[in-house]
Amino acid sequence: MGQITLQQVTKSFGETQVIPPLDLTIEDGEFAVFVGPSGCGKSTLLRLIAGLEDTTSGQIVIDGQDATEVPPAKRGLAMVFQSYALYPHMSVRKNIAFPMKMAGVDQAEQDRRIEQAAAALNLTDYLERRPGQLSGGQRQRVAIGRAIVREPAAFLFDEPLSNLDAALRVGMRMEISELHKKLATTMIYVTHDQVEAMTMADKIVVLRAGHIEQVGSPLELYRAPRNKFVAGFIGSPTMNFIEGEEAAKHGAHTIGIRPEHIDVAEGGTGTWSGRVGVAEHLGSDTFFHIHDTGLADMLTVRAPGEVSFTHGDTIQLTPRADQFHKFGADGLRIA
Repeated sequence: MGQITLQQVTKSFGETQVIPPLDLTIEDGEFAVFVGPSGCGKSTLLRLIAGLEDTTSGQIVIDGQDATEVPPAKRGLAMVFQSYALYPHMSVRKNIAFPMKMAGVDQAEQDRRIEQAAAALNLTDYLERRPGQLSGGQRQRVAIGRAIVREPAAFLFDEPLSNLDAALRVGMRMEISELHKKLATTMIYVTHDQVEAMTMADKIVVLRAGHIEQVGSPLELYRAPRNKFVAGFIGSPTMNFIEGEEAAKHGAHTIGIRPEHIDVAEGGTGTWSGRVGVAEHLGSDTFFHIHDTGLADMLTVRAPGEVSFTHGDTIQLTPRADQFHKFGADGLRIA
């Protein structure tokens, strides 16, 4: 069991409230991702759940039991930090075993859990090595292994991939997602990277200034963002926003259209036209940054494959009308 419920939880540092009253439930077995810009409160919220920060008010309930005043070591949770925090003089085996040794787990049970975790994380061949002999990705897996052997009710990840290069980040995203499927244990994962959120989560919690802006599956947030903030944060490249006369035509203060929902009209006419600025050719896609449209300072367009336009070319564009997102003057979605 690993259900975690926050009931009117707040956190203040002195006179400054960083988490206003907040309600949230993470269901048993869910992979929930807290995402938002720097300073939005996502790591503070994770530390409140872990017990590493005191709750100013409200309740944190874990598996039906009030854990608000329970010390971190007794909450049945395991946390994986951004820094690996491995003991450099110990082998991988001893690093993984350390929390069990502190808890007084007998040696036979330690060995069973270590072998099981090592097999799940592809670390079996590295158990006798020291952290200095491992790659960054392998060291991160050791840190995860140390959490696994505690057999927690839930895993808490605080930006665990931030120290890895781009290729390793992609690989570790897949490995953590696979691990979640194998263990079927609740996981809460903090990141500022919305691509990580979209590719890993069952449930995304979008935060801004301590407030929950929206909770939902990745596709729910992509298809029906509740407001302009969520619309602009979820999706890569980010959504284009247009105001003025063009938005008024659609009965909105602002309309949003994602780069992948604007078609390039090669050799024909389109609804909009503009001048190509930077063109990013990625092979599978081409990203165009379009100026002089009369709609916005810049529009981003995502075209499939290689498209022949280059810097300075005039380009014709046709947005897919059924993919417009409409927002009122208050920034909220218009149904």
